Amino acid sequence: MNSFPSLDALSGQIRRGLAAGVVLLVLSGCQISGSSPIDIGTPAPGSLRPGLSSDLGAREHPRVVATYGGVYEDRGAERAVAQVVGRLVEASDDPSQTYRITILNSPAVNAFALPGGYLYVTRGLLALATDTSEVAAVLAHEMAHVTASHAIKRQERAQATELAGRVLGNVVRDPDQARAAIMSSQLSFARFSQIQELEADAVGVRTLARARYDPFASARFLMSMGKFAAYQSAQGNQSSAPDFLSSHPTTPERVQTAVRAARQVGAPGLGERDRDAYLTKIDGMLYGDDPLEGFIRGRSFLHKALGISFTVPQGFVLENSAEAVLASNSSGTALRFDGADLTDFASLSAYMTSGWINGLVRDSVREDTVNGLPAVTASAVTDGWSFRIAVVRIGRTGYRFIFASRTGGADFTRDYQKTVDSFRQLTPTERARLRPLRIKVIRADAGDTPERLAVGMSGVEASRRLSLFSILNQTPPGEAIAAGTPLKLVVD
Repeated sequence: MNSFPSLDALSGQIRRGLAAGVVLLVLSGCQISGSSPIDIGTPAPGSLRPGLSSDLGAREHPRVVATYGGVYEDRGAERAVAQVVGRLVEASDDPSQTYRITILNSPAVNAFALPGGYLYVTRGLLALATDTSEVAAVLAHEMAHVTASHAIKRQERAQATELAGRVLGNVVRDPDQARAAIMSSQLSFARFSQIQELEADAVGVRTLARARYDPFASARFLMSMGKFAAYQSAQGNQSSAPDFLSSHPTTPERVQTAVRAARQVGAPGLGERDRDAYLTKIDGMLYGDDPLEGFIRGRSFLHKALGISFTVPQGFVLENSAEAVLASNSSGTALRFDGADLTDFASLSAYMTSGWINGLVRDSVREDTVNGLPAVTASAVTDGWSFRIAVVRIGRTGYRFIFASRTGGADFTRDYQKTVDSFRQLTPTERARLRPLRIKVIRADAGDTPERLAVGMSGVEASRRLSLFSILNQTPPGEAIAAGTPLKLVVD
């Protein structure tokens, strides 16, 4: 969190899931949400304006870079990516296609493509990969999206789906029948997008094999991504219920597709993996949050430049971004923490009642102190949501805690109060000692186990160190590690 934008109506923020995001339909590939949909114009059916793909990529590139924290510059990481590009292009379905590859300064595990050959990988993805073949698998998948023009086809299908929904809503008199028809159209579009992903997986595996990389790297990395996503959830137990409107197939389905494609080109053990050289290149790479946006350390958020810290209760998972710090738990309670300029307000009560909160219960506004700092608290109710809000003042900045829940109750109030009460200013010594997390590559000694080595991880709750170590290194707990194996630690 490095900026403090003003909020729209509070209820709107919560209804949008306390996160940015309208899906950029033109993005092919993986898990990204952005700032607005892209208008690709109205070409004649079945035709595209010449140069449209490259125009779209060039137009959206600055927006994508800004959304994902800018470009990450690290010579080792850049070499790790550049090493595979030439081999993949030569082995791809269209060797004449040119590509522009950008490493994004984001801890998220993500990769995606824009039309015109714009490819993106995050440093978070590079940190999760264990060898060059896994990075090559990701890039081959995204290249397949580009050569198959998936982004343009997906945008055209999305526009057709939206138009069909409008027509059905206006023409069909039976609301239930209209809703069923619209749902069917949405399901069709979702499956269309899922089929594109599976197609890109299969094409990517074939490209990997032609480039002489391990064709099973795609399945291996997909499994690592699934485990990491589960690790990031509140208790490591994401719902197994299928999301039929997801634009991505389930991880098991993608793994099965990747394994089938790999078996068609060779047996396990064939192809280059290049673990030693890859890990050497990412040794020292930034891990987790950018220092300019503050740090998440377990259940605590700390910001060195601002000199502040707070901790969320057990069961909450924190997520940092340039605009705000977000948190949620399995009970459906959500938190947004950000800041606002209080220069124009004579008191904290005046700010709290200035109109930025929908459904404010005015009798609930109370001025108070939090660890010696002036504060104001209040409640709000709107659109079926219960809110608890606190603003703590340091200088001209008001640090805002916004808790939201549909059910409210004693646990909701307790979690809100514990979080607000934990807000404090860091001491000079604490600020001096606060350093970013980085990847440190070590080599296993004889007799080393994941349990033994995970103790050396920093910035992670003790109870979760072994899980993260095992995921980052693909070393199951309880298994011996061969002496000399290069391994990743997260350290500060």
